[in-house]
Amino acid sequence: MCRNTTQTLTRETVNGLNFAHVNYYDGQGFLVPKKLGVKSAKELEGATICVLPGTTTEMNAADFFRANNMKWKPVVIEQTAELSKAFFAGRCDCLTSDVSQLAAHRSVALNPDDYIILPEIISKEPLCPVVRHGDDQWYDIVNWTVMALLEAEEMGINSGNVDGMLKSKDPKIMRFLGVTPGMGKALGLDEKWAYNIVKQVGNYDEIFESNVGKNTKLGLARGLNALWNQGGIMYPAAFR
Repeated sequence: MCRNTTQTLTRETVNGLNFAHVNYYDGQGFLVPKKLGVKSAKELEGATICVLPGTTTEMNAADFFRANNMKWKPVVIEQTAELSKAFFAGRCDCLTSDVSQLAAHRSVALNPDDYIILPEIISKEPLCPVVRHGDDQWYDIVNWTVMALLEAEEMGINSGNVDGMLKSKDPKIMRFLGVTPGMGKALGLDEKWAYNIVKQVGNYDEIFESNVGKNTKLGLARGLNALWNQGGIMYPAAFR
């Protein structure tokens, strides 16, 4: 599974899941209409808030209001698809979810500019691909695929120049693209596995910018999801 799923202790243990490398660092926030006149989540005393039941989102919201000695009125919406409808229909003052999901909800509003995401981030939400316990080879492939996207960006390899990079004499690039064999065999894949990934879908930056970046309807900045050497915390392990 690869979607907006947060890595947690109970999911890795009780539910029997292994989370691969984080592919998006997120955090829970609040979306409100500008006409509400609210600039901070700490001004939401007594607000009605749309949430999904039984989620980390609901738990985080409850913790936030309790910690700040504020009252709130949860409006429980059973299905994700109904969240936007309920919020935009005025059934609640505020919608709370991961900021990336709030941006997605806002993007389908009749007038997206009528809504703002408040500045407070009330949780850590590392989102990762998920593999079941015991499927170790598949886990390795999924885990190192995410890191290959990051490694490609770090080395300046993208879908447009990857063919030319096959001629590079840099030992790291040669190993990464399978010119020097070994990495593919270790994963049980073709030696050109990383080349094929980048050629077909691009590096992490290309994927981010084409799907959720500043020039898309979601309009998200890289933030924590920038590379470790560009102000973020995305850090691939060594390809050796």
